[in-house]
Amino acid sequence: MPLQRFKAQVCRLRDLTHDVRELDLRLVEPPQMTFKAGQFVSFEVGLNEKKQALIRPYSIASPPSRPDVLTLLFNLVPGGPGSTYLFSLKDGEETQFKGPAGNFRLRDDPARDHLFVATGTGIAPIRSMLLALFEKSADRSITLFWGLRSQRDLYYQDELAAWAKAHPKFSFVTTLSRPEDGWAGERGRVTRLVEERVAEVKNLAVYLCGNSGMLDDVTAIIQKKGLCPIYREKYYDDTGEPE
Repeated sequence: MPLQRFKAQVCRLRDLTHDVRELDLRLVEPPQMTFKAGQFVSFEVGLNEKKQALIRPYSIASPPSRPDVLTLLFNLVPGGPGSTYLFSLKDGEETQFKGPAGNFRLRDDPARDHLFVATGTGIAPIRSMLLALFEKSADRSITLFWGLRSQRDLYYQDELAAWAKAHPKFSFVTTLSRPEDGWAGERGRVTRLVEERVAEVKNLAVYLCGNSGMLDDVTAIIQKKGLCPIYREKYYDDTGEPE
């Protein structure tokens, strides 16, 4: 089916780090979007050398239960056409996009525990999935492993801590691959967390979102431990290359 075109208005801008921004878009026409947790929308952000439209996808970070306002999350990439456009949007300004699209979506697996693994802004679709799961009051465990570079790249930590307090079945670990002095948390890549902390996969559903190296490494680690469904979304930088 052809994607639907939406018109929306910027209703909130929030800088989360030195190069990560959260953007809330209130839908104007049509006024709501029906989507699955994990899906994305796409913006036309210019033309390439062949005068063809440049398309950039951005995952929805808000839950499907809020169909009138979509939250997007993105990095500023110097010279990147997508992030340059999105970072230029001002409060109250209108924009257009198409969607929803994507097969990386939360499945109905009530009998399985959930493991989410993200790097960087790959947390965006996983945030939507977590919120959707919390609304169901699921009684299975939900674990998030999130890899970032250093302290200045941290965000959503207070939100995650509040979720862990409100939902006893949810736990999360943020690990930094290049921490500066004073970091008391986990160090290294998320692959190590999966290797060391995931013992049993028989009743597990795994969701991976981030750079291609992480996807391949974690998939291999999980498959060595046994068989379970693994759902993956490769994130690309704003140049169109895998992160």
